[in-house]
Amino acid sequence: MRLLGSLLLTAALAAAALPAAPTTAAGPSLASAAPQAASRPAVIEKRVIGRSVRGRPIVAWHLGEPDAPDVETVVLISTMHGNEPHTRRILETLRDGAPVHGIDVWVVPTYNPDGLARGSRKNARGVDLNRNYPHGWTDLDGNYESGPGPASEPETRAMMAFLKDVRPERVLSFHQPLLGVDTATKRPAFARLVARKLRLPRRTLDCGGVCHGTMTGWFNHTFKGNALTVEYGASPSRKRMTKVAPDQVLSVFGAYRGPQSLEPARR
Repeated sequence: MRLLGSLLLTAALAAAALPAAPTTAAGPSLASAAPQAASRPAVIEKRVIGRSVRGRPIVAWHLGEPDAPDVETVVLISTMHGNEPHTRRILETLRDGAPVHGIDVWVVPTYNPDGLARGSRKNARGVDLNRNYPHGWTDLDGNYESGPGPASEPETRAMMAFLKDVRPERVLSFHQPLLGVDTATKRPAFARLVARKLRLPRRTLDCGGVCHGTMTGWFNHTFKGNALTVEYGASPSRKRMTKVAPDQVLSVFGAYRGPQSLEPARR
């Protein structure tokens, strides 16, 4: 019995000497974080670019191969209007799927989280974020309420700061329900390519005259890169949004998903 007691005491002392699992105020231990990272192998960085009026995070996910030579930097944005929820599935599928190759890409699946939660086009203050940008801003009311002034909304300021930091060559802004790719834009040839790759009709999306305070208008005026509006229909099928469109979007930029290799994975 004395020997057994001595062995138990030795084991207890040894266990107490072991270091505790690392924890920080910012998040879980490394051991618990590892399975979460493994569940999204395409993601190389997660960034909260800002918060909505109600404090919900606006998250950008970094995918692709940013250090590879001659790759384009691209930003893909969805759900600027909360009542246009379907296209976010394209970006979520890219985020949650296989690693992405041949591109440096950021995806923002839900740009207007308050609007999405309410099923509303506008943010929680009743502002249409796609009429709140400084370039061409004017005082609009009703369905296109533009806010008390240019860039008055936290979501707008967050996206402006993010795009200024990343400075992408291309931005695709996904919307519904007008079904078409805007060809009356800064790079008409690129717009035609997008329409062909995504199998969408070409359209002139000029708001019936001038589109005031839009994100694409502000970006195209401010940067050398090209921002383009892509509109799907009112109710695109889940299959199209999750099985077809994600690879079509990557094909616009000569990119693909799959295991690391010199050639695209067979599909």
